[in-house]
Amino acid sequence: MAAVRLVHASESGRDGGEAVLASDVDVARSTLEQARGLMFRRSIPDGYALVFPFDEADTQWLHMLFVPFAIDAVWLADGEVTAKKRLAPFVGLGRGRADTVVELPAGAAESVAVGDGLRLVE
Repeated sequence: MAAVRLVHASESGRDGGEAVLASDVDVARSTLEQARGLMFRRSIPDGYALVFPFDEADTQWLHMLFVPFAIDAVWLADGEVTAKKRLAPFVGLGRGRADTVVELPAGAAESVAVGDGLRLVE
């Protein structure tokens, strides 16, 4: 099976094209995988992303209960960034309208802005 990467394309082209945000990507497809998310992990490596696909765009909430490290969360609708937020360990809470949510190590989404595109590539 081919490795899946998460690729960022800025809306304005300010970064000169596309950049790989994560080369180690897990997709949480089941309800159980989505409910667990990053809970109970001690850390996540640089270059990692956890992707949550949903059937349709709606308000999607994220919490940091039992997550002892900060993350960058990105909400997408049709591959376009609708919201981005750094979530603090244990107490972070965020929401956005999305059909896909991506969780990345803190700082990994620094160059991502609302309106940019993110996509999974094999």
